[in-house]
Amino acid sequence: MNEQLNTFIQVAESGSFSKAAEKLFVSPTAVMKQMNLLEKQVGVPLLTRTNHGVGLTEAGKSFSKDAAFMLQYFQEALLRTRHAAQTIQVIRVGTSMLNPCKVLLDLWNEISDQYPQFKINIVHFEDDAYTLPTTYRTLGQNFDFIVGPTLTENWKDYFRVLELGSYRFCFAVSRNHRLASQKTLSVKDLYGEKLVVVNGGKCAAIETIRDFLIRNHPKIKIKYIPRLYDLDVFNRCVESNTIMLTLDAWKDIHPSLVTLPSDLDFTIPYGLLYPLQPSEDVHQFLEIIKEMQSKN
Repeated sequence: MNEQLNTFIQVAESGSFSKAAEKLFVSPTAVMKQMNLLEKQVGVPLLTRTNHGVGLTEAGKSFSKDAAFMLQYFQEALLRTRHAAQTIQVIRVGTSMLNPCKVLLDLWNEISDQYPQFKINIVHFEDDAYTLPTTYRTLGQNFDFIVGPTLTENWKDYFRVLELGSYRFCFAVSRNHRLASQKTLSVKDLYGEKLVVVNGGKCAAIETIRDFLIRNHPKIKIKYIPRLYDLDVFNRCVESNTIMLTLDAWKDIHPSLVTLPSDLDFTIPYGLLYPLQPSEDVHQFLEIIKEMQSKN
């Protein structure tokens, strides 16, 4: 019926089987067969056929008023039916204080109505420096994605990354620190201070900053903590009134810390961390995000 309605509308508008056939990229004979079938189904003649063209009978004029509406309603009903038949694909996204998923959710919310077959489930996990390596190694078991920076050099052994952007390095100080009222901090502002640099994952970006500071700014006392970032490190920096090398993405992690922009010209990439062997659903989801990135 969908094809017959569309053909009828073209015939009625053009007044000719051949002109309608040109618009529909079919033969005039195919158009006539469609109209004969439509009239048989309706039960009354809809068209008058003459040597000068095709016209509408009174019944055809009445039918013509509803044909466009019926065609649109049929197409919308078909779309709803197909959507209803689609299997819901659940994408599990891990979130934590140091690896918040807001960046991904903001991206997805822009296009989610175009992909109703996907449903996002948020799964919370703890930011513990001792369990985080296991979380990386078991990506895909409890959740399909984590959004965060790549803070370990051997990440390629455990997961893949779809890069979304980069975080800038900043300095975090206790609200009681003498530098807390500054709008920005230069490296020289840290002379005489202790600076905590956390790098339990042998992160090249952090090691580069550490080497840069040691070589060019020896008046800063580097305190190197051989663990990954976790909330305990933030707490210890507050308690000891020690400055911490951190990321702009973590500015709201601890209420007793003030995160200030620095003049360090260093960044670290962040993105979607996902399993080495992603499921078909995860693969499809990734392709959608990649397509969205290519358009921006």
